[in-house]
Amino acid sequence: MPDQPMTADDVKALVDERDIRFIRLWFTDILGQLKSFSVNTQELDDAFEGGMGFDGSSITGFNAIEESDMIAMPDPSTFAVLPWRPEDKGVARMFCDVVTPSREPYEGDPRHVLRRALERAQSMGFDAFNVGPELEYFYFRSARPENGQPEVLDEGGYFDLTTLDAGSDVRRETVLALEQLGIHIEYTHHEVGPSQHEIDMRYAPALKMADDCMTYRITVKEYAMKYGWHATFMPKPLFGENGSGMHT
Repeated sequence: MPDQPMTADDVKALVDERDIRFIRLWFTDILGQLKSFSVNTQELDDAFEGGMGFDGSSITGFNAIEESDMIAMPDPSTFAVLPWRPEDKGVARMFCDVVTPSREPYEGDPRHVLRRALERAQSMGFDAFNVGPELEYFYFRSARPENGQPEVLDEGGYFDLTTLDAGSDVRRETVLALEQLGIHIEYTHHEVGPSQHEIDMRYAPALKMADDCMTYRITVKEYAMKYGWHATFMPKPLFGENGSGMHT
């Protein structure tokens, strides 16, 4: 079996080897919000063969109530074990393609939209489409500060490497987790704003990078929460300070 599973059989073998108990099936709505539901590993055969149904009318931008049936088809090449979950009876995830009951790709599925764009680029002679984004974010002490004003962790600035950078330890753990998830990290540093940070991923094919960006965001938030903090990718959470962006 390859290090990174590529087929349903690869995934099932790795699930047995790692004693995985739950599989989270991930997809995004049209606003880029990560959606997820879990199945136990006994449902894997059914998931790979026919997908797992869900109510599309409850997902922002998806179908109306009278056409609500949608199906999440897991992509085995995106299988990864979630490092922030317990190792015993562990939890893994796979990204899904959303299809209709007639097995046609759903036009509102962001992965399908990106695939269509990549096919168009290929038809124009572009053999590869690699993307290298830089995602910036802030750490705050709480998601709900008492006075309504976000409380920063430090007053560090660009590339600071002193005790001013209170987020260095959580950044380190986040990088290690991202690498466990198969994401190549080039470097990480404190950004210009107080308590603002950046972890840079090495460029990758566009579809993989889109999946990696969603994984990056939830991983940053999970490890911030582990420290009792809150991470946000809001573009301008602090008045008078540098905002966050995603340079590409």
